[in-house]
Amino acid sequence: MTRYMTRVELHENPYKPTAQDYEKLHAAMEAKGFARTIKSGDGILYKLPSAMYYGESTLTTAEVMKHASAAAKSVCGKCSVITSEAPNSAWEGLAKA
Repeated sequence: MTRYMTRVELHENPYKPTAQDYEKLHAAMEAKGFARTIKSGDGILYKLPSAMYYGESTLTTAEVMKHASAAAKSVCGKCSVITSEAPNSAWEGLAKA
């Protein structure tokens, strides 16, 4: 399976997205198999930055992005979504989950 990182940003449509909109986004993304955490090599879970998601899938990068986009659009009609393969990740300053 391929590892992916996805970032979503909700845009005004017609109002500025609220914290509640982002909570709905998190639930919609989770329902599509995306996580808000990432696991280190030693098995410790860390929280990802706001509206960033991690997942593993056999789908292509474009297909994973389309799943994320569908989740985001179910909350807010306008959004930005970027998905990239993440075979190796390094981080600093993330809080433990």
